[in-house]
Amino acid sequence: MAKLIYAAICSLDGFVNDANGNFDWAMPDEEVHEAANALQRGIGTYLYGRRMYEIMQVWGDFPGIDGEPEVVRDYAQIWAGADKHVFSSTLAEVSTPRTHLHREFTPEGVRRLKETVSTDISIGGPTIAAVALQAGLIDEIHQFLHPILIGGGTPVFPASFRQGLELLGERRFDSGVVHLHHRVLTD
Repeated sequence: MAKLIYAAICSLDGFVNDANGNFDWAMPDEEVHEAANALQRGIGTYLYGRRMYEIMQVWGDFPGIDGEPEVVRDYAQIWAGADKHVFSSTLAEVSTPRTHLHREFTPEGVRRLKETVSTDISIGGPTIAAVALQAGLIDEIHQFLHPILIGGGTPVFPASFRQGLELLGERRFDSGVVHLHHRVLTD
């Protein structure tokens, strides 16, 4: 069975963007980007909510990609090689290859997907990740904690939710970013 992995870039105080929706502070340097690429290389399917898909769809047709650093071009290939499932009741259509639009996110559908695919699945975006976490679907969590406090915004985890975790690994980068890798404990 495939694992469902929640990977998030967040501030030290636990937000994926600030109160205005900005995440310019979260842009990875080359070292962090290489580590994120290594993590994503084993992913065969991405699950996104509308907002995360709208951010990520640039990877489907990245203007000027040839002029970007190798680490950026590498990620574009990783992303293009995976299936994408977008969950939105408001998005009219998707614009990237290998992308499927679903009107609602259901835990049952994700359970079936985990049982039928041969590679791991990544869930992106704190809103659908919160639903998946509360439904007991997430197997592992990767956080790239940036050394910044932003004081508010979209939280990486749902409020008032408790979940036991086992630390599987950690890594500190020269930029001060810390990667934490946890396994979600089951009852």
